[in-house]
Amino acid sequence: MHTKTLLVILMVALVALAGCRGTVPVQNISDTSVTDVDGERPSAEQMERAIRTAGASLGWRMEETQDGLLEGRLSLRDHVAVVEIPYAAGEYSIRYKDSSNLDYADGNIHPNYNNWIQNLDNQIRAQLSAL
Repeated sequence: MHTKTLLVILMVALVALAGCRGTVPVQNISDTSVTDVDGERPSAEQMERAIRTAGASLGWRMEETQDGLLEGRLSLRDHVAVVEIPYAAGEYSIRYKDSSNLDYADGNIHPNYNNWIQNLDNQIRAQLSAL
């Protein structure tokens, strides 16, 4: 009977550990160059519109903080991610700025953050490919 109890305790511990997700390095999207379907670089205005539309479709709130720089904020339940998105004609970046309840420390963050950034990047590219 002692072996069965030990086995049950071990299984419960493994399940508990599997549920604990660690942190991963923050993923930034740096200096991405893009072209439209005709191979042309979209204008800065087209880039801004594509980024805003992409963000809105995923729940990001975008605000222009200065010319050529948007700040995106995603709030999901009690988690918040904030990014800076500098852009110009045919190029953009997505950089970590701030977060709450995402376990950010020393350049590492909850893995969901990187998924959200990848989704935003993919949606921006989709918007630009539709130009």
